[in-house]
This record gives sequence, C-alpha cells and structure tokens, in this order.
Amino acid sequence: MSNRIIFVLSIACASVNAQAAPLITPTEAALPAASGAMATRGITRGPAVKLVSPQTDHAVKGPFDWKVQFEARGGEKIDPSSVKVTYVKSPFVDLTPRIQSAISADGINFSKAEVPPGEHVLRITVKDSAGRETNSTMTLKVEK
Repeated sequence: MSNRIIFVLSIACASVNAQAAPLITPTEAALPAASGAMATRGITRGPAVKLVSPQTDHAVKGPFDWKVQFEARGGEKIDPSSVKVTYVKSPFVDLTPRIQSAISADGINFSKAEVPPGEHVLRITVKDSAGRETNSTMTLKVEK
C-alpha cells in the first residue's frame, strides 16, 4: 500500500471517530421522571466514582466529552465488565450498550456526547475484583 493511501485511510478513520454520538436521545429525555428514592449506602469500601467532565456546577452545551474516573480501593482492581450506566427515568434506560467501547478499568471516556437540553440523572454502578459494588448518581445539566 502506498503512503498516500495509508494517509487517506487514517484521515477517514479520524473523521469517523470525531463524530458526535447520542448518550441520551430526545425520546428518552421525554420519558417521565423516575418516582421514589434511590437506595444508597452511607459507608462503602467499594470503588470511588468521580465525574471529571463536564463539571456539575455548570450547564454545558452539547456535544461534550463525558468523562468519569473510577478508583479502586484496598489494592483491588476495577472490573470493567461490571459497569452499568442507567438513565434514571420511568422506565429506567440502560445506556451501557451504547457506551461500551468508552468503558475501561480507569473509567468512562465518551467523546462528543449528544444530550438534549435539560437536567439528566445518571446512575453508575461499578464493582471491584473483590465484588464490592458502588452505585453513584450524577446530574448532567445541558443548555440549548
């Protein structure tokens, strides 16, 4: 293969990766809010879940990079196959299949997430190699 063809193919691949992708669709955003309280535990030895981007105290415009960091405790490792991301609506919407390629043991790195305007509550569940589980909720605020 000539260098020119390889160069053209690499540009085409970069263009595909730069495309925005839906994290939450307008149809899902229109679902009614979930009712009832979500159970959480006060003390846990499970992994830490931290929203890195976007910052929760500021509304963002889409598309944006959605980054979540996982931190194992006690020398354990994060089990990426245990990660589940749920859009808290009625009924709950499992977002995990559409972001599977963005999940790693380090966290979630979903580039150019498309999310309709509004406040969107997500629940992230993750386990470590010892089976300890953490459920964490976060709110994404998106403006027009």
